[in-house]
Amino acid sequence: MRVIKAAAVQLSPVLYSRDATVDKIVRKIHELSQLGVQFATFPETVVPYYPYFSFLQPAYHLVAGREHLKLLDQAVTVPSPATQAIGEACHAARMVVSIGVNERDGGTLYNTQLLFDADGTLIQRRRKITPTYHERMVWGQGDGSGLRAVDSAVGRIGQLACWEHYNPLARYAMMADGEQIHSAV
Repeated sequence: MRVIKAAAVQLSPVLYSRDATVDKIVRKIHELSQLGVQFATFPETVVPYYPYFSFLQPAYHLVAGREHLKLLDQAVTVPSPATQAIGEACHAARMVVSIGVNERDGGTLYNTQLLFDADGTLIQRRRKITPTYHERMVWGQGDGSGLRAVDSAVGRIGQLACWEHYNPLARYAMMADGEQIHSAV
């Protein structure tokens, strides 16, 4: 049995700033590498931030409201300077990293998990299948293509976000695909 050193990172974003949040994540990756961490999982949509405003504002404010437009502006595109910076940090640290981002693809936002290998390569981009409750006003639905485990320097990794863990078929898909490590945000 192979043993790896892993970290579940609790890290707050720099509110309203994708770039400052990515800088903070890059610093944390380097800090963790000094501790010998080989695999790290960062929070759900930490880049740029989780849309808590959707809990607080009425639905009619969400779709074209100021907060939604700020999130859309600061969301991550793939590839981008933000994903390049995270990949470079993973390469320098020789660390596998799972990280949640608000991904912008055209005019839609997605709750996306990115998985970077220890050489800095982005080896998986998976979108949350079905956003729940208020999240449906913010994020689009994923297509399920990310329901698979992928090989990495530390083992075969599967990823799910938040309420997806209540979906037994999603968990089964990971297990059936040979998942050795599960990244849960």
